[in-house]
Amino acid sequence: MNTPLRGLIAAGAATAVMLTTGVAAEAATAFPEYKAPKIFGTTFQADPGHDFTKRIHSRHNGILRGWITYVRGGVAEYEPIRWKKGTHTEGYFEGPPEGDVRAYASPIAKDVIFLSAYGCKTAGTDLTVSRKTGLGAKRCSRTTLVKRHAKAGHPALITVHKGKIVQVQEIYTP
Repeated sequence: MNTPLRGLIAAGAATAVMLTTGVAAEAATAFPEYKAPKIFGTTFQADPGHDFTKRIHSRHNGILRGWITYVRGGVAEYEPIRWKKGTHTEGYFEGPPEGDVRAYASPIAKDVIFLSAYGCKTAGTDLTVSRKTGLGAKRCSRTTLVKRHAKAGHPALITVHKGKIVQVQEIYTP
């Protein structure tokens, strides 16, 4: 038995595994892990330093509890939302009041991660929700994201990194 040769082969295999794992992990998260807001927060999230008096533009890096209001040419307009407790129901999400200028616009990244709470079919009838968080768990295509969210605002956690929307994770609401 040639012990040094076995050691060399084992070391090479371990290095190959570490390199492959590192590349896969980096590819899976091409953006940092930002602190998520409360899913059912009752106030609109602030974006310190954002000047709403200038043209509509991207939010700073981070996660916004919001919904997409309009999509055109790969650019999504979106706004913050908050949870409004109901008197006859548990409650509902609402956007800023009419005339409020809190809105953003960012391109949707080509490799956006879309985690659906309602499945990948356009009708969105299959529930694919994490029971632990109430957030979407099924990864769907960018096309599904654009088709679904261009029609109506679905509550979601929208992650912006370097001016682009890199992840949208739907919030399940019955």
